[in-house]
Amino acid sequence: MSETPQRSYGGQSAEARRLHRRARLLDAALDAMDGNGWRTITVDKLCAAAGLNKRYFYESFASLDEVATSAVDDIADEVRTTTLAAVAGAAAEPLEQQAFVAVDALVRTLIRDPRRARVLLGSVSSSAAVQQHRDNVLRGLTGVLVGHARTVHDVELEKDPLALVAPAFIIGGTADAILAFVNGATDVSVGDLVASLATLWLVTGNGAAEVARARLDTSS
Repeated sequence: MSETPQRSYGGQSAEARRLHRRARLLDAALDAMDGNGWRTITVDKLCAAAGLNKRYFYESFASLDEVATSAVDDIADEVRTTTLAAVAGAAAEPLEQQAFVAVDALVRTLIRDPRRARVLLGSVSSSAAVQQHRDNVLRGLTGVLVGHARTVHDVELEKDPLALVAPAFIIGGTADAILAFVNGATDVSVGDLVASLATLWLVTGNGAAEVARARLDTSS
């Protein structure tokens, strides 16, 4: 039996319209999470904020926590994709330039919509499940940084405690700096923010690699 084709309305397929409704729900979720209203949100309230009938909620999500974790995942995926693409494009450049383009992609991806920075980096309240998911996502992003550091520094950092401490230190400090910027607590330009963070990444990364390399030489 052949599958019944999905109808197209206004030039959009059924799937395109579903994705558009999903995006509206995610946008409404970002507003609620950023405005510290997530703890009191309901499906009815979220759908009303998105301008959608309640029945459309369940075509994309099974629960409110799933909406929130999807919002976190979407932000993290964009950060990961744009940052890795920037680094790949600068693979032949000196380490300093690689650090700059990585930080530049990271910062600009997040500050374009301050809500996204606050939701991903953890300055907004949500459920315990969403907080745990967000922590796991940030650990995953930290793992990407560790992998890149091992490549550019050519040192077995995984054998040194600095492999656990330094990347978390860099990510945590970077998150705090970006949050301070989007919240208006740091009076610097975007360019200065990027340049300063890139410098700190290099100072910390180079220092950690030097210490780890010295420890390996001593133990061998």
